[in-house]
Amino acid sequence: MLRKAVRQAGKAASFQDASEDLRALGGLSISPSHLQRLTERLGGEWAAARDAEADDYRAGRLRRQYRTAPAVAAVMLDGGRYQTRAEGAGRGVREPRWRETKVACCQTYTAVRGSGDPQPRPPAKFLDRDKVQQLLGSMAARGSRGRSGAAPKAARRRRPPPRRRPRRLVRTVLATTRDNEAFGWQVAAEVHRRGLDRARRKACVADGSQAIWALWAFHLAAAGFVAILDFVHLLVHLYAAAQAAAGKDGAAGWELYTRWLGWAWSGKVALLLGALRAASRQAGPAPAGAAEDDPRCVLADAVTYVTNTRERMNYPEYRRQGLPISSAPVESAIKQLNRRVKGSEKFWLQGGAEAVLQVRAAYLSEDDRADRYWKRPRPYARAVGTGRLGRPARAQ
Repeated sequence: MLRKAVRQAGKAASFQDASEDLRALGGLSISPSHLQRLTERLGGEWAAARDAEADDYRAGRLRRQYRTAPAVAAVMLDGGRYQTRAEGAGRGVREPRWRETKVACCQTYTAVRGSGDPQPRPPAKFLDRDKVQQLLGSMAARGSRGRSGAAPKAARRRRPPPRRRPRRLVRTVLATTRDNEAFGWQVAAEVHRRGLDRARRKACVADGSQAIWALWAFHLAAAGFVAILDFVHLLVHLYAAAQAAAGKDGAAGWELYTRWLGWAWSGKVALLLGALRAASRQAGPAPAGAAEDDPRCVLADAVTYVTNTRERMNYPEYRRQGLPISSAPVESAIKQLNRRVKGSEKFWLQGGAEAVLQVRAAYLSEDDRADRYWKRPRPYARAVGTGRLGRPARAQ
């Protein structure tokens, strides 16, 4: 019963929803507040177990749990959002503040061998106006900038024959509210435990965040993880820059976007960067105090973005090695985590958010992580507060 209760409390949108689900589907009557106490206690224990593994890794004591090294491995990194309220301020929301969660999605794949680029042309969805607009909308909802100016539909092309793609094997998810240093050691311990560092081919896929690439440089670069810029984040910047360069001419903006996208997809980074710099020079420098969506700011930002990430944009080689070039799996995991912890009316104390994230991440992982945690010896603690049951009346 406890396992069912905690699992649902970590999955439902709220403790209230979880309480109603358990009553309707399982005949279990557990109040939302009691579910919260149970989940935060169990999640806190699982967070302590995760931190103990990170400490063991730093001390050289962490054992690997997989004897056979995977053929291909990828670590995908990104962040979500949640709100906190003041600690020790009693009931009610005081000092609300948005904070970031750090999330890692670690995946293994089957090997796909080839001597050339298995997909030399961009996917049709990246050249379809309606699908690009949908993609930009979903990215904007997560905070990525991109303008949605009008553009003509791309001409329909005959679909190429399906290519052989690497098949995903096992996914595990890490999530935390702690700082980047702690998160880095958690990722490193997970990589070691699963033996991902022993894969024949391995990659770290993320957006342009400097904090993420600092984590890669400190923990993953020496193990041979290839740094790859998520192609979809690049697409958003290229589309915004093309619209900024063309102004109100939607047809010209779409033509620029498809040309620049083709160069990026085929690894012609020098050609792409030269075109972006030329467009930025033609637009001129942005005046002081210019808005973020000023075309001159958008173009300058695109130049900076590509300049800073150009060493992570050799996409034809990544595809040849069977490495992923999109961080979509971690984006998907973040959506599922955000559904539980993010909301306009959800305000967490720090320990509560961390505990719930551990429960949700454990059940999103495909390595029986939750079962392993449940089998650990647990410290005894009362299930209710000391004042929950009144004292019996004294006999007269």
